[in-house]
Amino acid sequence: MEKINAALKALGIRPTLHRLAVAKVLLPNRDHLSADQVWELVRREFPAISRATVYNTLDLFAEKGLVCRRVIKQGTAVYDPVTEQHHHLVEEETGRVYDIPWSQVKLPLRVSVPGFDVAEFYLVMKGKKKSCGGK
Repeated sequence: MEKINAALKALGIRPTLHRLAVAKVLLPNRDHLSADQVWELVRREFPAISRATVYNTLDLFAEKGLVCRRVIKQGTAVYDPVTEQHHHLVEEETGRVYDIPWSQVKLPLRVSVPGFDVAEFYLVMKGKKKSCGGK
């Protein structure tokens, strides 16, 4: 918990009890949780915590760069504690989201779109696991 406390303070986030509870659920988790999923998990320890408190905390964490807010699954924002540049693969049968290292996918370093200044880009892929004998 001290590590989480220090991480919040380093980003100028006051480590309140509720913020620590949200961080404790989200930061070690690699499942790309939605705000509602985080709320449900935090409620196990703090049954009275409001949905708004969790949503506001997640927005603060994303604003400060502690997590990334991404729309990976159609229409659902998820919070990703991996802030280094990377891509995502959504497994079609289970919906599980996998982190794919940036270097494993060959893309240009910059993307240009007429009429836009592209600030950021990443790839979201869908796929199925290969069978044991498949290549």
